[in-house]
Amino acid sequence: MAGIGTGMGLSGVLALRAQILERSQSLGQIARTGAAASPQRPADPLGSFSSAMGEALKAVNGLQSASDVATTAYERGETHDIAEVMLARQKASIAFEATLQARNRLLGAYRDILNMPV
Repeated sequence: MAGIGTGMGLSGVLALRAQILERSQSLGQIARTGAAASPQRPADPLGSFSSAMGEALKAVNGLQSASDVATTAYERGETHDIAEVMLARQKASIAFEATLQARNRLLGAYRDILNMPV
């Protein structure tokens, strides 16, 4: 799973969101069927989940920082391109919303697993 880069457009953010939703649906299916995880973990060519999430969170933080910098520059009169400022803010907002949805899905899956009868 690739991290969100500061140069990534809306389509990249939406693709990342689709990947997150696809993985959370897979977790939901496992939770509903009660299927146990296989003892052999397949090799993940993209790295571990925790490192991927860490990189994604760093990228979201970078987008938030870029948005703040663009907003501050506009307020100071250093730039007059309001469209660029608004695009930076929307990128940061979409990335944050995708992260929030991923967190909510992960918490829901955790609660489902926690409430499974043993």
